[in-house]
Amino acid sequence: MNRLNPRLPLVFDTSELSRRPGSMLEMQRTVPAPDDLGDIDVIAIPPGQPIELELRLESVMEGVLVTGSAHATATGACVRCLDPMTRHVGGHFQELFAYADRATHHHEVAAEDEDDDDVYELVGDLFDLEPVLRDTMVPAMPFQPVCRSDCPGLCSECGAHLAEDPTHHHDQLDPRWAALQNIATPDIATPDIASTPGNQEPPSTSQRSNLEKRN
Repeated sequence: MNRLNPRLPLVFDTSELSRRPGSMLEMQRTVPAPDDLGDIDVIAIPPGQPIELELRLESVMEGVLVTGSAHATATGACVRCLDPMTRHVGGHFQELFAYADRATHHHEVAAEDEDDDDVYELVGDLFDLEPVLRDTMVPAMPFQPVCRSDCPGLCSECGAHLAEDPTHHHDQLDPRWAALQNIATPDIATPDIASTPGNQEPPSTSQRSNLEKRN
């Protein structure tokens, strides 16, 4: 097990409990969110965003039982209208951080039972809460966040915000009637102006003479 840095915001010191079963310690702490706490393309708690923690540390025979809650504000985009949105995210947790010798026993039992559950372990008097926090907060975020439950989204034709214009619509002709409309309104041929009566030129003098001789 790697050594833990006690200066990290999510590393806690249990030395005040003195490994006395039954002793308890309560605390409140505001910590910056670690990286990758959620899906940044959907909804996530931005790195550095404050997370409010309330913790109770209890000394038990096998280690330190950590019970607590976490609350923060996640940011993302509505999956319907794509507008930015925020959402309160919170959760409760309870995990045992076992002493090193007890943790070894837990690992052996888990191997025999083919149990894949993680066994959290104390490093000296320190424990790292980040994996517990991640397992608590990420599932609490909505899989498909919406700005409001009745968000109408965007127009599928032009992308207009339907919430801003509830009467927005597009007139659409049923394609089954389009062919019939073309049949019902055939193209009108352009008349030949030269052959239209009244638009013909009068006969010449020679043409009139030939017509008189024939008659």
